[in-house]
Amino acid sequence: MTQAFDGGQQSRFSIGDIAAQRWQNLVTGSLGFWLSGSLILDLVIMPTLWTTGMMESSGFASASYSIFWIFNRVELLCAAIILSGVWALSKLSDRMNHQSQMLASAVMLMAIAMSYTFVVTPYMSGLGIDLDIFATTKSLPVEMNQMHSIYWVLEASKLGIASLLLSLCQRSTVK
Repeated sequence: MTQAFDGGQQSRFSIGDIAAQRWQNLVTGSLGFWLSGSLILDLVIMPTLWTTGMMESSGFASASYSIFWIFNRVELLCAAIILSGVWALSKLSDRMNHQSQMLASAVMLMAIAMSYTFVVTPYMSGLGIDLDIFATTKSLPVEMNQMHSIYWVLEASKLGIASLLLSLCQRSTVK
């Protein structure tokens, strides 16, 4: 009843399947890291700064720019890894499920990360810097509320697209 090992059997995985699985793991890990970092920043760090009153202090704009400068570079790195991984998966396996949706999602995530890094964060930091040292009352420009709205729309879009891509990556089978 026992079967002897047949040394001549072919492995059911080819080299391409192993490489595709590694890329899929890299994409999934990068998405998880990016999502968790975004949630910590949005749900822990920024509300803590707001409730402690730091947002009203004079050095908040430069401090928040430093925080977001670092985080935006991490986001760019994650987006580049994800885009590269999804592209590699599409080249390694022509029969991969959800290929076009995954590529489109990865491109949108890269666009969002680039808009944060090169448009939203520098502009918001510029609005927040207090250049009038003689002003008796400090108030935020009206544009700052508009930029906060843009930030939260982009953030919700990023979280939604990243969650979609994560679920597509988990459901996708590399054949």
